[in-house]
Amino acid sequence: MRVLVVEDDEGLGNEVAAGLRSAGFAVDLAHHLADADLKISVNTYDCLVVDRGLPDGDGLQLVAAKRQAGQRVPVLMLTARDGLADRIAGFEHGADDYLVKPFALAELAARVRALCRRREQPAPSRLVLGDIDIDLPRRRVMRAGILRSLTPKEFAVLELLAARAGSVVSRTELIECCWDEMAEPASNVVDAVIAQLRRKLGAPPVIETIRGTGFMIGT
Repeated sequence: MRVLVVEDDEGLGNEVAAGLRSAGFAVDLAHHLADADLKISVNTYDCLVVDRGLPDGDGLQLVAAKRQAGQRVPVLMLTARDGLADRIAGFEHGADDYLVKPFALAELAARVRALCRRREQPAPSRLVLGDIDIDLPRRRVMRAGILRSLTPKEFAVLELLAARAGSVVSRTELIECCWDEMAEPASNVVDAVIAQLRRKLGAPPVIETIRGTGFMIGT
């Protein structure tokens, strides 16, 4: 899942991005409204995390503009303003959730994941493919009853392939969904993660390489 964080405080923005990445999200970062608007126009996001106090305006402006344009991407507002009127204003402008600073990164990640799941409803809590059992809420993978230890990136790639079992997922789509804007499309990052997944999941191999197209897990 890919998230855009819009936060003018560079230190906090980097901290939030790092926390979400460690929770398995691909994260892009913008520091003002204009940059956020540009990124949204060229990328597809599963959730927006938007600060209210930005150098070139209120984050609510961005949310309201996207709602007026018909975009339904979930939005979590970040703010130091904890008054009832401020929270109501956030919801009335189209925000889906509201988190007051300071906050715990674990809570932020849980709220973002809940918003993404809500958008995808009805969403399964687990994916089972043969002897592979993927527990989505716990971010845990078992094969033949044995726990397989995966990195957040490996889990994200496996989750996407498993959710699309029987269909080919291209390298481009994997990068767009599981990596942030720093990933180089021409690099071998996808192949490296696929290789690690194959090694960790063990035999018989379940991830097929579809030459010139992408990767697939059979049904």
